[in-house]
Amino acid sequence: MLKKRVIACVIIKDRIVVQSINFKRYLPVGKPVVAVEFLNSWGIDEIILLDISASEENRRLDINLIREVSKKCFVPLTVGGGVNSINDIRDFVHAGADKVTINNILFSNLNLVAEAAAKFGNQCVVVSIDCLRNNQSEYEVYSYLKGKSTGLNPLCLAKQVEALGAGEILLNSVDRDGSKQGYDVELIKMVSDSVKIPIIACGGVGHPNHFLEGIKLGVSAVAASNYFHFMEHSVITLKAFLQLNRLEIRLDTYANYNDFDFDEDGRIAKKGDTELMNLRFKHVQMEVI
Repeated sequence: MLKKRVIACVIIKDRIVVQSINFKRYLPVGKPVVAVEFLNSWGIDEIILLDISASEENRRLDINLIREVSKKCFVPLTVGGGVNSINDIRDFVHAGADKVTINNILFSNLNLVAEAAAKFGNQCVVVSIDCLRNNQSEYEVYSYLKGKSTGLNPLCLAKQVEALGAGEILLNSVDRDGSKQGYDVELIKMVSDSVKIPIIACGGVGHPNHFLEGIKLGVSAVAASNYFHFMEHSVITLKAFLQLNRLEIRLDTYANYNDFDFDEDGRIAKKGDTELMNLRFKHVQMEVI
């Protein structure tokens, strides 16, 4: 049985990594290469690098940035931003990407999914679908470039891209983005129960329990962006929490928090003074990558 993947989304706007809130507010984090390097060293399973300014500025993700990031990334790297053609996908792969995510071009050239799958294989094509609820509480596909709903049904679009050869779907909730309220369970279940290709759940994580809930829905991977920033060893502590709940996940670092408890906020609980004193004499093997 395949182990569930934990994926970090690194969102880039105006050349820097940002935290996104409802696709409207953006808080600066830092340099993309630094963010990727830390996530890689903390044991993340995969990284998705998305330049959300690219399509707005009528350009594509910087090829040189992909080259720089790939040198620090030793896990599968998916990249996206301004993808409009097979040539864009080819250039991204040649620069060091393992997979390419397609989003905005879906609204004008859906057949690019089939063309890309035929050229590079299904495993290379990740289709990103952003969703929100309308006034009737029905789900619709959202266009980030236009800043509004497209009126398309996300379930219909998911089935279309699956038939065209997409290897995975990155399913993101606009309503939950940056909310820390957890994944949109109804949306994820609706799509994952209707397609056979892997689903990556994204949008709304604020507590380790939210990752746990996502995995229990049967998705192939759980993803987050904001959650992993500004917290040392965020990936390692998350995996310790998931392992504590008896989930099969990958563990790739010497550092671990398997013998720690968690507080109500999902953070590592402080150990007693005696135990902390003893930790001073604990030998930790140097990690070799």
